[in-house]
Amino acid sequence: MKKSLLAVAVLGAFAGAASAQSSVTLSGTVDANLQYIKNGDVKFKKMGTSGLNSSQLVFSGREDLGSGLYAGFVLNSAIGNDTGTANANKFWNRRSTVSLGGTFGEIRLGRDYTPSFNQYSAYDPFGTNGVGDMTHAFGGDVSLALSGAATDVRSDNAVQYFLPSNIGGVYGNVMISAAEGNAFNRYEGGVLGYAAGPLNISGSYGQTHLANKDLKLKQAGVGASYDLGVVKLDAQYIRLKSDDVVGLGTEGTQNIWQVGAVVPIGVGELHASFTRNKGKDALEDVGSKMGAIGYVYNLSKRTALYGTYSYLKNDAAGAYIVGGNTVGLTEATGFKSQGAEFGLRHFF
Repeated sequence: MKKSLLAVAVLGAFAGAASAQSSVTLSGTVDANLQYIKNGDVKFKKMGTSGLNSSQLVFSGREDLGSGLYAGFVLNSAIGNDTGTANANKFWNRRSTVSLGGTFGEIRLGRDYTPSFNQYSAYDPFGTNGVGDMTHAFGGDVSLALSGAATDVRSDNAVQYFLPSNIGGVYGNVMISAAEGNAFNRYEGGVLGYAAGPLNISGSYGQTHLANKDLKLKQAGVGASYDLGVVKLDAQYIRLKSDDVVGLGTEGTQNIWQVGAVVPIGVGELHASFTRNKGKDALEDVGSKMGAIGYVYNLSKRTALYGTYSYLKNDAAGAYIVGGNTVGLTEATGFKSQGAEFGLRHFF
């Protein structure tokens, strides 16, 4: 009996030592809102999610391997908390990575955001969420949609390297993802930046191979932000170019400029942005202009109320929308789109 108790005590000591060197965390975000969307003459009223921050469930862990070396993982799934549903295609659709890191930086394997997307999300005052998301102004161009690229936001089968965090404010990473039989998933790209004090500046480039290695979707961007205390200013430029994959004259380019600001007001923040997309495919102009304004009221560090309004005006051949869907649209192109949402976000 005493030997059994001794064995249990020894095992408990080893378990305690192991748990002291590793940790697993459950966290996430629940964000719900009420939306009003008007695309052309078609109106939508609905409950939405992810207006301020993306609703998600996250399992993450890290183990100390000694000598400054560590291993970690992140499993991140989107939550459709308005209906209680998960993503139908991929459960860990947001991120599923395992990492090995240390003084040399970090090597990360698995599905993750591309450097191209991280670049323009970093300087969008709305964080590419909700009706104020800047990508509404350029994300629906037919020339880019028909390219078939599946890497505009995230990439599967990715290998990444991240610079260490202690090199004088310089940061960056590179990503290469395998096609695994589908050329539309093959991506190469990277971002390099400098962040110190109130300044953050970076540039990125990425490309997805389309039907073959000679046809590509190319994404390049530069951006900067400066925090003056009373206001944080953001500005960026993005250029997208897609080759013609389907033989319909759908090769196209988009030159996108955005300026924005975040202004602290009491316990909240005012967010504002203006985005101009000078889009053109082989036949005609397919651009847009979009303005957005919103306010976040922080009830605590984890809970916030928010409201956002955005207005998008398409060029004559543009067909972009700020939210909702296109079912019932009476105008094929050139219409106006606007949206408002009021919501509640909680971190856990």
